[in-house]
Amino acid sequence: MTASEMPADQPHPPGTPENPLRLDNPRMMRALAHPARIAMLQHLALDGPATATECAVVVGLSPSACSYHLRALARYGFVEEDPASAADGRQRPWRARIISMSFDEGEPDQPDALRAAAQLLAESTQARFGEMRAEYLARADRYPAEWRDVAGWNQDVVHVTVAEAAALRNQIAELLAGYRRLDPADRPPAAHRVHTVLDLLPWFDPDEAR
Repeated sequence: MTASEMPADQPHPPGTPENPLRLDNPRMMRALAHPARIAMLQHLALDGPATATECAVVVGLSPSACSYHLRALARYGFVEEDPASAADGRQRPWRARIISMSFDEGEPDQPDALRAAAQLLAESTQARFGEMRAEYLARADRYPAEWRDVAGWNQDVVHVTVAEAAALRNQIAELLAGYRRLDPADRPPAAHRVHTVLDLLPWFDPDEAR
Protein backbone atom coordinates (compact mmCIF):
# COMPACT_ATOMS: atom_id res chain seq x y z
CA MET A 1 0.00 0.00 0.00
CA THR A 2 1.45 3.35 -0.98
CA ALA A 3 1.24 6.49 1.10
CA SER A 4 -1.47 7.86 -1.17
CA GLU A 5 -3.55 4.74 -0.54
CA MET A 6 -3.31 4.92 3.25
CA PRO A 7 -6.61 5.50 5.11
CA ALA A 8 -7.25 9.12 6.06
CA ASP A 9 -6.96 8.31 9.77
CA GLN A 10 -3.57 6.60 9.23
CA PRO A 11 -1.47 8.98 7.08
CA HIS A 12 1.84 7.31 7.91
CA PRO A 13 2.63 3.73 6.84
CA PRO A 14 3.45 1.17 9.55
CA GLY A 15 7.12 1.07 10.48
CA THR A 16 7.68 4.83 10.33
CA PRO A 17 8.54 6.98 13.37
CA GLU A 18 5.05 8.48 13.28
CA ASN A 19 3.43 5.03 13.18
CA PRO A 20 5.71 2.36 14.73
CA LEU A 21 5.02 -1.20 13.66
CA ARG A 22 3.75 -3.27 16.59
CA LEU A 23 5.60 -6.59 16.74
CA ASP A 24 3.47 -9.53 17.85
CA ASN A 25 5.01 -12.36 15.83
CA PRO A 26 7.54 -14.36 17.91
CA ARG A 27 9.48 -15.51 14.84
CA MET A 28 9.71 -11.97 13.51
CA MET A 29 10.94 -10.73 16.88
CA ARG A 30 13.53 -13.49 17.13
CA ALA A 31 14.75 -12.66 13.62
CA LEU A 32 15.61 -9.16 14.79
CA ALA A 33 16.94 -10.20 18.21
CA HIS A 34 20.63 -10.01 17.39
CA PRO A 35 22.79 -6.95 18.10
CA ALA A 36 24.44 -7.14 14.67
CA ARG A 37 21.07 -7.25 12.91
CA ILE A 38 19.83 -4.31 14.97
CA ALA A 39 23.01 -2.42 14.06
CA MET A 40 22.58 -3.18 10.34
CA LEU A 41 18.95 -2.10 10.41
CA GLN A 42 20.01 1.13 12.11
CA HIS A 43 22.67 1.70 9.44
CA LEU A 44 20.28 1.07 6.57
CA ALA A 45 17.63 3.31 8.10
CA LEU A 46 20.02 6.21 8.70
CA ASP A 47 22.68 5.86 5.99
CA GLY A 48 21.38 3.27 3.53
CA PRO A 49 20.95 1.81 1.08
CA ALA A 50 24.09 -0.26 1.59
CA THR A 51 25.59 -3.55 0.48
CA ALA A 52 26.58 -6.41 2.75
CA THR A 53 30.21 -5.35 2.32
CA GLU A 54 29.39 -1.82 3.48
CA CYS A 55 27.41 -3.20 6.43
CA ALA A 56 30.38 -5.38 7.35
CA VAL A 57 32.48 -2.27 8.02
CA VAL A 58 29.81 -0.94 10.38
CA VAL A 59 29.15 -4.10 12.43
CA GLY A 60 32.59 -5.71 12.33
CA LEU A 61 31.52 -8.94 10.64
CA SER A 62 32.45 -10.52 7.32
CA PRO A 63 30.42 -9.61 4.19
CA SER A 64 29.17 -13.21 3.99
CA ALA A 65 27.93 -13.08 7.59
CA CYS A 66 26.20 -9.78 6.87
CA SER A 67 24.57 -11.27 3.78
CA TYR A 68 23.17 -14.06 5.96
CA HIS A 69 21.81 -11.59 8.51
CA LEU A 70 20.32 -9.34 5.82
CA ARG A 71 18.51 -12.27 4.22
CA ALA A 72 17.13 -13.21 7.65
CA LEU A 73 15.87 -9.66 8.15
CA ALA A 74 14.39 -9.61 4.64
CA ARG A 75 12.47 -12.82 5.32
CA TYR A 76 10.35 -10.93 7.84
CA GLY A 77 10.10 -7.64 5.96
CA PHE A 78 12.60 -5.53 7.90
CA VAL A 79 14.75 -4.91 4.82
CA GLU A 80 14.61 -5.50 1.09
CA GLU A 81 16.98 -5.43 -1.86
CA ASP A 82 17.21 -2.09 -3.65
CA PRO A 83 18.54 -2.70 -7.18
CA ALA A 84 17.78 0.89 -8.22
CA SER A 85 20.55 2.19 -5.97
CA ALA A 86 23.22 -0.21 -7.29
CA ALA A 87 26.22 1.44 -8.93
CA ASP A 88 26.56 -1.54 -11.27
CA GLY A 89 25.08 -4.98 -11.88
CA ARG A 90 27.43 -6.66 -9.43
CA GLN A 91 26.24 -4.75 -6.38
CA ARG A 92 23.32 -5.86 -4.21
CA PRO A 93 22.31 -2.92 -2.04
CA TRP A 94 19.70 -3.31 0.69
CA ARG A 95 17.38 -0.73 2.19
CA ALA A 96 15.32 -0.61 5.39
CA ARG A 97 11.57 -1.12 5.13
CA ILE A 98 10.85 -0.75 8.87
CA ILE A 99 12.63 1.90 10.92
CA SER A 100 10.37 2.17 13.96
CA MET A 101 8.62 -0.54 15.97
CA SER A 102 7.20 -1.36 19.38
CA PHE A 103 6.48 -4.52 21.35
CA ASP A 104 5.17 -5.56 24.75
CA GLU A 105 7.50 -6.87 27.44
CA GLY A 106 6.35 -9.10 30.25
CA GLU A 107 2.60 -8.92 29.66
CA PRO A 108 0.92 -11.56 31.90
CA ASP A 109 -1.58 -12.67 29.25
CA GLN A 110 1.03 -13.15 26.52
CA PRO A 111 1.63 -16.66 25.15
CA ASP A 112 4.90 -18.11 26.43
CA ALA A 113 6.53 -17.99 22.97
CA LEU A 114 5.69 -14.31 22.54
CA ARG A 115 6.88 -13.42 26.05
CA ALA A 116 10.18 -15.24 25.51
CA ALA A 117 10.71 -13.58 22.11
CA ALA A 118 9.96 -10.15 23.56
CA GLN A 119 12.45 -10.70 26.38
CA LEU A 120 15.11 -11.85 23.92
CA LEU A 121 14.54 -8.83 21.68
CA ALA A 122 14.64 -6.46 24.65
CA GLU A 123 17.92 -8.00 25.83
CA SER A 124 19.44 -7.78 22.34
CA THR A 125 18.33 -4.16 22.00
CA GLN A 126 19.89 -3.29 25.34
CA ALA A 127 23.05 -5.13 24.30
CA ARG A 128 23.21 -3.00 21.16
CA PHE A 129 22.77 0.16 23.23
CA GLY A 130 25.61 -1.07 25.45
CA GLU A 131 27.84 -1.48 22.40
CA MET A 132 27.06 2.08 21.32
CA ARG A 133 27.92 3.42 24.78
CA ALA A 134 31.18 1.45 24.78
CA GLU A 135 32.06 2.81 21.33
CA TYR A 136 31.61 6.36 22.60
CA LEU A 137 33.61 5.80 25.79
CA ALA A 138 36.47 4.23 23.83
CA ARG A 139 36.95 7.41 21.81
CA ALA A 140 35.45 10.05 24.10
CA ASP A 141 38.75 11.92 24.42
CA ARG A 142 38.80 12.52 20.66
CA TYR A 143 35.61 14.61 20.66
CA PRO A 144 35.71 18.41 20.97
CA ALA A 145 35.25 19.70 24.50
CA GLU A 146 31.82 21.17 23.74
CA TRP A 147 30.52 17.74 22.67
CA ARG A 148 32.06 16.02 25.69
CA ASP A 149 30.26 18.54 27.90
CA VAL A 150 26.80 17.65 26.53
CA ALA A 151 27.40 13.91 26.08
CA GLY A 152 26.66 11.23 28.64
CA TRP A 153 23.56 10.46 30.65
CA ASN A 154 21.52 11.95 33.43
CA GLN A 155 19.90 9.79 36.11
CA ASP A 156 16.87 11.01 38.00
CA VAL A 157 13.84 9.79 39.95
CA VAL A 158 10.28 11.06 39.55
CA HIS A 159 7.16 10.28 41.58
CA VAL A 160 4.16 10.24 39.25
CA THR A 161 0.78 8.66 38.67
CA VAL A 162 0.18 6.40 35.66
CA ALA A 163 -1.46 9.31 33.83
CA GLU A 164 1.43 11.62 34.62
CA ALA A 165 3.97 9.01 33.51
CA ALA A 166 2.14 8.62 30.19
CA ALA A 167 2.03 12.40 29.73
CA LEU A 168 5.74 12.68 30.57
CA ARG A 169 6.66 9.99 28.09
CA ASN A 170 4.57 11.61 25.35
CA GLN A 171 6.04 15.05 26.03
CA ILE A 172 9.59 13.75 25.80
CA ALA A 173 8.79 11.79 22.62
CA GLU A 174 7.30 14.88 20.99
CA LEU A 175 10.32 16.95 22.01
CA LEU A 176 12.76 14.42 20.53
CA ALA A 177 10.70 14.08 17.34
CA GLY A 178 11.31 17.75 16.58
CA TYR A 179 15.05 17.06 16.40
CA ARG A 180 14.91 13.72 14.53
CA ARG A 181 15.48 15.26 11.07
CA LEU A 182 15.89 12.04 9.09
CA ASP A 183 16.05 14.10 5.90
CA PRO A 184 19.55 15.65 5.71
CA ALA A 185 18.03 18.74 4.12
CA ASP A 186 16.27 19.51 7.42
CA ARG A 187 19.48 19.59 9.47
CA PRO A 188 21.47 22.72 10.34
CA PRO A 189 25.02 22.72 8.92
CA ALA A 190 26.57 21.96 12.33
CA ALA A 191 24.18 19.10 13.20
CA HIS A 192 25.61 15.68 14.05
CA ARG A 193 23.94 12.40 14.96
CA VAL A 194 23.31 11.84 18.68
CA HIS A 195 21.83 8.65 20.13
CA THR A 196 19.18 9.14 22.82
CA VAL A 197 17.52 6.55 25.04
CA LEU A 198 14.65 7.08 27.47
CA ASP A 199 14.15 4.54 30.25
CA LEU A 200 10.91 4.95 32.17
CA LEU A 201 11.04 2.02 34.60
CA PRO A 202 8.62 1.38 37.48
CA TRP A 203 10.75 1.35 40.62
CA PHE A 204 8.33 -0.07 43.15
CA ASP A 205 6.94 -3.43 44.23
CA PRO A 206 4.23 -4.55 41.76
CA ASP A 207 1.95 -5.40 44.69
CA GLU A 208 1.87 -1.71 45.63
CA ALA A 209 -0.08 -0.94 42.46
CA ARG A 210 -2.84 -3.45 43.21
